[in-house]
Amino acid sequence: MILPLEGLSVVEGSAFVAAPSGGMTLAQMGAEVIRFDQLGGGIDYKRWPLTEDGVSLYWNGLNRGKKSVVADLRSPEIQILLSELIATSGNFLTNFPIKGWLSYEKLSEKKSDLVMVAITGSHDGTTAVDYTINCAVGIPLITGHVDDPRPVNHSLPAWDLICGQTAALGMVAADRYRTQTGEGQLVGLALSDVALAAVAWRGDLSEVELGGEERKKLGNDLYGAFGRDFLSLDGRHVMVVAITQRQWDGLLEATQTQEEVASLSQRLELDFTDEGSRFQAREELADLFNPWFQNLTLKEISERLDKHGVCWGPYRTFRQMLDEDPRCSTENPMFSKIDQPGVGTHLVPGSPLSFGGPMADDRNALKAPLLGEHTEQVLADNLKLSSVEIGNLVDHGLISTVP
Repeated sequence: MILPLEGLSVVEGSAFVAAPSGGMTLAQMGAEVIRFDQLGGGIDYKRWPLTEDGVSLYWNGLNRGKKSVVADLRSPEIQILLSELIATSGNFLTNFPIKGWLSYEKLSEKKSDLVMVAITGSHDGTTAVDYTINCAVGIPLITGHVDDPRPVNHSLPAWDLICGQTAALGMVAADRYRTQTGEGQLVGLALSDVALAAVAWRGDLSEVELGGEERKKLGNDLYGAFGRDFLSLDGRHVMVVAITQRQWDGLLEATQTQEEVASLSQRLELDFTDEGSRFQAREELADLFNPWFQNLTLKEISERLDKHGVCWGPYRTFRQMLDEDPRCSTENPMFSKIDQPGVGTHLVPGSPLSFGGPMADDRNALKAPLLGEHTEQVLADNLKLSSVEIGNLVDHGLISTVP
């Protein structure tokens, strides 16, 4: 299968999550992505989690399908070579400071129609990471249980991941614009803007700006509709959501609570065909549903909820997800088992995008490179350096190669 981005070449100078995940997204769709790092690896090369041998599963997970080049980034000679590599590629994705030899002005001297996507912390250039942005956009103060006033940071670096996908889209959009007009451009992307846009899209900013009350903590309740967690007889938590009328009807049928819910509707004078009314009465409704869940095992709950088309899911640890969920296995075409050097054989996802339908079996699950694995290849193939020139760089300690 020909992947949609075959023929696109991107150089990546990056660290951590946002830019690397954006580059990997492009690589999974067929682009040649060449990541360069400092000798010995960048600041994210040993980031946890690690294998027993000290190999970073984090680094491997975010750099699949890329070519790896390592060099002395402080050397003027290497900076010239990497500038030429970026010019040859025509596309550059980075979250490094765009100044000096990495400024758009300097790089575009070698490639007038260069496309460069530059990720920053904030739009004014100040430093920020996902965790310092997340705390400032309101989410931790509405996360957690009602009786606990402390802010709770969610563990997923959501803004980083969304930023990475936005960066990949920005690269493809700018490349398309260049094809149409012949013009390159510098595309700026601030991590904080990704988060601010997201909370604005959801209406959270507008709600308070237009005079609404500050959102309160709801525990695991779903804001504006009926959704919450329940505890099973065997001590497993499940999340049940009823936003649509069909989901709501299915929940009532599964729990056989139609009469009790109808009586509650009359008593509270609330129309439960409206999702907002179900949210208002969430505590009273939960009291009606709780006994049903508490008297059944997770297996029994699963069978009955599935039978009636209820929207639900079990709470799982990572271990339980790996052991119990067929979606997290090679039964899902997105996953393949790959023998990764230094790590071993394990599940590796390809792109969540399935070109050819949801069950297409070619999702381009790729290995991560060894650090510096492609240094000589890139210098020879992309920059046309001779073996003697490459040997001189090695002899002077300016590049590192993999035996």
